[in-house]
Amino acid sequence: MTEPGEPTGSTRRMPTVEQSDDAHTPAPDGPADAREPVPTLEQGDGRAGRFWSARRVPAALLALVLLGAAGLLLYDIAAVRADHPAMQWRRSLADGLAEQRLADTPVLVGAGVAAAIGLWLVLLALTPGLRDLLPMRRDRADIRAGLDRTAAALVLRDRAVEVSGVQSVRVRMGRRKAKVRALSHFRELDDVRTDLDAALENAVRELGLAKPPALSVQVHRPAKKG
Repeated sequence: MTEPGEPTGSTRRMPTVEQSDDAHTPAPDGPADAREPVPTLEQGDGRAGRFWSARRVPAALLALVLLGAAGLLLYDIAAVRADHPAMQWRRSLADGLAEQRLADTPVLVGAGVAAAIGLWLVLLALTPGLRDLLPMRRDRADIRAGLDRTAAALVLRDRAVEVSGVQSVRVRMGRRKAKVRALSHFRELDDVRTDLDAALENAVRELGLAKPPALSVQVHRPAKKG
């Protein structure tokens, strides 16, 4: 468009904005990342211990039994100190213990049960538990991860059924050993076994376990019908 007083056909110069040199200068980088680098373990050091169970149920049951027994005994002792007769159960227990001999069957059975319970509690205290959780290799110092044994078995089974000639697979995953039983309906069994070994060894490495389980692979023909 033209403004009044301008010759027809002339073009109007658009206003320009002068830019300083600072506009073409790239903005300075922001402050350097102040976060500390993620701590990593030494190359090849993937050792990881097992996860420890909290043992909440056995601990709660033992605490309730001990609390009840201690409270009942303390109440009876306080009652006797206050010139009240002792409870019938304590008198009967004292009389029974005075009459029983160490070689009697009830005494031996009670001692055996008490010893078995004590050994069970000691075993729970000294073992990690959580046997179904396999520790994975630690690549970072502040991160621990675990893999359920059922999930690991499913991964191995899926990799095994991809091998040509495999009809069905059953995997039993342990903490130290993985047992694989496969049925092959065609191909030579030795060839299927070789391919299965290679596929499963690769799958075990990809699981990233701290202690990869040993493989036990067996290949059979399906049972004949009739």
